[in-house]
Amino acid sequence: MIGTLRGRIWKFGDDINTDLMIPAVTLGKSEEDMLKHCFSVIRPGWADLVHRGDMIVAGRNFGTGSSRPGARVLKALGIDCLLAESINGLFLRNCVNFGLPALPCTGVFEAFEEGDNAEVDLRRGKITNQTSGVVLGTSPFPEMLLKIINAGGIIAMLEAEGYLEEA
Repeated sequence: MIGTLRGRIWKFGDDINTDLMIPAVTLGKSEEDMLKHCFSVIRPGWADLVHRGDMIVAGRNFGTGSSRPGARVLKALGIDCLLAESINGLFLRNCVNFGLPALPCTGVFEAFEEGDNAEVDLRRGKITNQTSGVVLGTSPFPEMLLKIINAGGIIAMLEAEGYLEEA
């Protein structure tokens, strides 16, 4: 059961919207194309550098925009956790629905440099920069949402509980 995550940090600034995560040129194309072009507008080639278990640290207002399935793409690329100064509410819920833990945390942007290593204790709301030793606190991840994350997302949880037939 997921409770504590560890990973390498990728940093993004303020006002990162879903259109930047999934550029318009990939709409209607395969998931592979969406993955390959994730953030290509602002960081060409970034998707090729991401490894399973990596995390994103961002500034304010992460995930605004047109509600493209950015959370699904980030999870499929291997991102294990999103930490940001603030996260758009709809995007935050989509993260949970796709099994991607996302935590808003004041001060997180300043606490990390790209390439730092992080440890995130979801149950306690404790975020540690393992590179610098800085420790931050935020609200613990609610148990019901942690249950969805641990199931692999809302669809997987509902299938496991017998509410949906497996696809």
